[in-house]
Amino acid sequence: MSSENTRKKESKPAYYVGCQGWNYSDWISEAGGDTIFFPRGTKSNEMLKLYSKIFDTIEVDSTFYAIPPSSTIEGWYEKTPDNFTFSLKMPQEITHQKELREESYEVLYEFCERIKDLKEKLATVLIQMPPNFDGSKWNAQSLRQFLKQLPKDIKFAIEFRNRDWMIDWTFQELEKNNVALCLCEGSWIPRELMFSAKNKIQTDFGYVRFMGERDLTKFDKIYRNEDTILEIWFEQIKKLEAKNVYIYFSNFFEGHAPISSNKLKKLLKQKIIHPSTLENQGSLF
Repeated sequence: MSSENTRKKESKPAYYVGCQGWNYSDWISEAGGDTIFFPRGTKSNEMLKLYSKIFDTIEVDSTFYAIPPSSTIEGWYEKTPDNFTFSLKMPQEITHQKELREESYEVLYEFCERIKDLKEKLATVLIQMPPNFDGSKWNAQSLRQFLKQLPKDIKFAIEFRNRDWMIDWTFQELEKNNVALCLCEGSWIPRELMFSAKNKIQTDFGYVRFMGERDLTKFDKIYRNEDTILEIWFEQIKKLEAKNVYIYFSNFFEGHAPISSNKLKKLLKQKIIHPSTLENQGSLF
């Protein structure tokens, strides 16, 4: 075995596991009740700092709806520890309204310039496409040209919700631009198709999302146990050939993203910090 192959075999990916969002009132423990996640009486502006004491990464959903002001970005940076990272969803104006066409470029440039304020805490940007973005020639041309506009100093992953895109042409275009294919546990693309695609594209990082049916109305505990699905994915995640892998859970996957995240961290043999430790630290502000 060559030294190059030996190094490749010995180098294990770094896994960063967290939740999709943090600002959930259902995560606040109730007076006299069991610990849910946040301590009793937690205010909205305290949640990120508390979350970052348990997990070291987060996927931000709010950037899907609008480019955040500089003050918001600076606040995220200041409230989190040095080793914390953010993955941001690209604004829907780019992905859903303008569907990556040329008229979306101005918004893209503004967004990318703004989020650089996160500096070393910016992990990745998720380009989440809608299910109706199919593999037409028009859309393929838009995708190809859009990928060329992406700044090289930011990492991007793209999530397709239409199986038209799970073809070699797509993988080649993504690899050419070092854009990761987001692997997603959801209802849009069959799991087996995701697994077969995972190593058809070589990028230096991976991105995995655990979604779920949007039929839950509370996010305070596990309402459906998905341990079997989680173990199936764990076996595939271990086979990813990437330097860093970012993995994020939706509340809709099982009902409570922090517990789901910790289940995977346990499988990965990572240290788990129980949220009850937050109760003993007194007021943070």
